[in-house]
Amino acid sequence: MYRFLLSRQWVILTLVALLLIPTMIRLGFWQMHRYEERSARNQLVADALNAKPVPVEKLTSPGHTVTTGQRYRTVTAVGHFDTDREVVVRRRVNADEEVGFHVLTPFVLTDGKVLLVNRGWIPADGPSQTAFPKVPAPPSGRITVTGRLMPDETTEASGIKNLKGLPDRQVMLINSEQEARRLDARVLGGYIAQTAPEPKGDTPELIGRPGDENAPLNYAYAIQWWLFAAGVPLGWVILARREARERAEAAAPDETETAPAPV
Repeated sequence: MYRFLLSRQWVILTLVALLLIPTMIRLGFWQMHRYEERSARNQLVADALNAKPVPVEKLTSPGHTVTTGQRYRTVTAVGHFDTDREVVVRRRVNADEEVGFHVLTPFVLTDGKVLLVNRGWIPADGPSQTAFPKVPAPPSGRITVTGRLMPDETTEASGIKNLKGLPDRQVMLINSEQEARRLDARVLGGYIAQTAPEPKGDTPELIGRPGDENAPLNYAYAIQWWLFAAGVPLGWVILARREARERAEAAAPDETETAPAPV
């Protein structure tokens, strides 16, 4: 009755099913690993955001590489903004996906070291983005700034090419080593995304808090792949039984031909 399973078509179908089952199981485990990784990153970000603010020099120094555990930590710094050596970072978008600039202003600490402060997003003056835009001035004099500590941007990590020959006072990446050479100063590693004091008139637009990665989606994908893996043998059995039934019905004699003729 099931001799058809030895046919070429069914042998190929069976082999494909046998390959799909472990593949889908492995994809489920891969999605579960992604869920665990994203959940761990979300927890790391939450811990950093909820930690008490500390002076910036407790976490970074000139030449320091900001670690994963230090990223998003709230830090404070006392000093003054140096707007004469301010630059803008090209091709940055705001929450509405509008393309403009990030404003990067050196902040000179009381001991002479420099902290890079990303003051937020501003629109471009026209479509060309070649002219230096109008940038609202920050508070003058000695102040305390607060922000989230961020690691240096690199092409490898961000995918942004560090183009050469840019218009005056424009850069592609926020990188403390690059800025240390430009400013000829001791620049703390990394930079901060300013959160306070808030700008007057809401310009520049402060950079929003980082959002959580959608870890539950990976969990759902893992369950989905495992359900698919369980469905493959079930589907194979259903197909095999249906074909066996159809073959049996086709082989059975036609009742209309075998029934005796009426007298």
